[in-house]
Parts: sequence; C-alpha cells; structure tokens
Amino acid sequence: MPPASLPPAQPLGAEGGSSVLWGLHPEPQPKKQGSSFAKLRRKTSFTRSLSDHPVGRDPQAMRTGQRQNKGMRTRLGCLSHKSDSCSDFTAILPDKPNRALKRLSTEEATRWADSFDVLLSHKYGVAAFLAFLKTEFSEENLEFWLACEEFKKTRSTAKLASKAHRIFEEFVDVQAPREVNIDFQTREATRKNMQEPSLTCFDQAQGKVHSLMEKDSYPRFLRSKMYLDLLSQSQRRLS
Repeated sequence: MPPASLPPAQPLGAEGGSSVLWGLHPEPQPKKQGSSFAKLRRKTSFTRSLSDHPVGRDPQAMRTGQRQNKGMRTRLGCLSHKSDSCSDFTAILPDKPNRALKRLSTEEATRWADSFDVLLSHKYGVAAFLAFLKTEFSEENLEFWLACEEFKKTRSTAKLASKAHRIFEEFVDVQAPREVNIDFQTREATRKNMQEPSLTCFDQAQGKVHSLMEKDSYPRFLRSKMYLDLLSQSQRRLS
C-alpha cells in the first residue's frame, strides 16, 4: 500500500497559509507605544499640576522665596551685563548698601580718582571696586590682594604655614579655583616660598596683581557708569 501523500507546504505568510511552520512560532510583533505614552504624559501633567498648586503651601515661605528670587535676579542681571550698562550700584554693593551710601560723601567718592591706593584705603571704595570687578568676572584679583593684606597681620607662627598654603592653593597654583593672572616666574617663585612660608612670601605675586589692577581695571572703573552714578547719587543727597 503506497504511503499517503502530504499536501504541499504553503510559503510562510502566503494567503491562507498556516502561521506556524515546522513547529516554529511566529516572531512577536512590537507593541504600539501610543497609548502608553499618552497615559504617561497625562500622569506627568497631573503630577506637575499638583506640585504647582498653592493649596498646602506655607504662605510665608512662598513670600520669602519670591523676595529671594527677586533679589537674586537683580544681582544676576547686573552681573550678566557689561559694567558700563549696570547703573544700579546698590544692588551689588556688599555690606548694607543703603547705610553705606548715606555715610559716603561726595568728597570721599571723588578722592577715589586721586590714586588706586586711595581707593584701596577706603572700605567703601574697596566694596565699589569689587562690585565693578564682578561685572568683568575678574574679582579674584582684588580678593587675592585683600587675602594677602590679611595674611600679613598673622601673628601666630603655628597658623602661618596653613594660611599661606590655603592662599596659594586658592589663588596662585596652576588651575586654582580663583587663579590670578601672573607670569610663570612669579608663580614659581611663590611656590618655592611655600617651603618656608613667611609674612612676605606673597609680596611679589601681590605686587604683580596690584600693578595689573592699577593699569587695567582701575581706569575702566573710573570711566564706568557705575562709578559716575555713585558720584551723582552722593551729590543729590547734598542738594
């Protein structure tokens, strides 16, 4: 008896053919992402709307946050523009600006133009010049000079070395967080001074930075709108 003949196999995917061939399951089809993405977007929007809702928040904390944000925007607005376009001196003047301006006379502010050292000898002159340098993103020069002046007042020999190394690592060393602009020879000479720190170990570097500010930043400060507006404000208080 001849064996029964099998029907011819139809090609996979042909019309009317079987979806399984020789025991192999068809490759699973990718799921559609539209519905899941829509659900996720609705859920995210709902969560965001709940977090933004004022119900349940502390009103006092909200008002405090708004005042802090406003003050921060004022400071960032000044610092994001060039110095000549920033006229609100009081917004970035440290040390209680209103009281500072009341104590500052026109004569004192005018004397700042006599010399750079006269400016540095007046605490409000230092504050004004520091605010100006921040608009030029070079405040590290004055901060280093001030740190050196404070370092020279050190009386404890036990603290002298640690203070010297902190100043060097902060301002002088290569790629320091607030690295000042000095030449290679001055930097290396200061590095050698760190082996045996003394009250004069930063004199050379401090002198270089002082000269740089005096020749470069100080003349621009005297021509800046910030300084001219400060003079104008002090004159209006006298009239």
